[in-house]
Amino acid sequence: MSPVRTLGPSNLEVFPLCLGGNVFGWTADEKQSFAVLDAYTAAGGNFIDTADSYSAWAEGNKGGESETVIGRWLAKRGSRSDVVIATKVSQHPEYRGLSAATIKAAADASLRRLGTDHIDLYYTHFDQPEVPVEEIIGALDELVRAGKVRYIAASNISPERLRASLEFSDREGLARYVALQPHYNLVSRDTYEGELRDVARGWGLAAVPYWALAAGFLTGKYRPGVTVDSARASGAGAHLETERGRKVLAALDEVARRHGAEVATVALAWLAAQPTVVAPIASARTVEQLPALLAMADLRLTDDDLAELNRASA
Repeated sequence: MSPVRTLGPSNLEVFPLCLGGNVFGWTADEKQSFAVLDAYTAAGGNFIDTADSYSAWAEGNKGGESETVIGRWLAKRGSRSDVVIATKVSQHPEYRGLSAATIKAAADASLRRLGTDHIDLYYTHFDQPEVPVEEIIGALDELVRAGKVRYIAASNISPERLRASLEFSDREGLARYVALQPHYNLVSRDTYEGELRDVARGWGLAAVPYWALAAGFLTGKYRPGVTVDSARASGAGAHLETERGRKVLAALDEVARRHGAEVATVALAWLAAQPTVVAPIASARTVEQLPALLAMADLRLTDDDLAELNRASA
């Protein structure tokens, strides 16, 4: 039986590694994407993350490519009830922002692309502070009551806005965020650790961190003098220029050696061991990249391991 974790105050039971769908329809074509999805679910994985805007940034794309690939895969495999699908609203070129009308129209568009009648977890992708939380939560609550969305969540939001949203939901008896998707990993701890995590912990929210491997830096393939063929190489390689990045890499190498594990496996296991974190998100462009990611579900780091990584990344 694969290990599963409950996602905050919801009844969603998820695999401890969430598969990122940002590469589907971008650096992974449909055939590659189907192979990765097949291998992930065959290994017991059931938690797939995407967004309506993936991958509008790529030349020739207009947004919705990732959802479309996942929808075609679901139709071909007939496995909708076996997977937890998370997607997001606010960044699609045709549905920008978080007005009530935009949220509802974008959700319908996502449902069409995914070929499903419900979204398991629906995130506000980037908060829009100029839109009242009352309007955002009200629109999300309507989607839940209509059966189009099971649970709601937030990403890229301030502690103040997150708290205000949760308080409004409770006060009015409306749908309440059950999860938070923060930018969080061994070389980027400052944004989440602190007030934002305190709010999440105080309200029982599950954290599902994105960029869990720092755009690939925490896989260990970026080393001085090594050229990596990746669309994200410039961002990931920048961590080599920082003292924190070099210290983290050295510590990861040592802990990985002790466990006979891959560097990426250790980085994800560290994240999964942090307070509030339920399932880090990591993406795979090829099936060959998956085993190191999936292995995090079975790797138990010792207190000494965690302390060493914490010191290096402080």
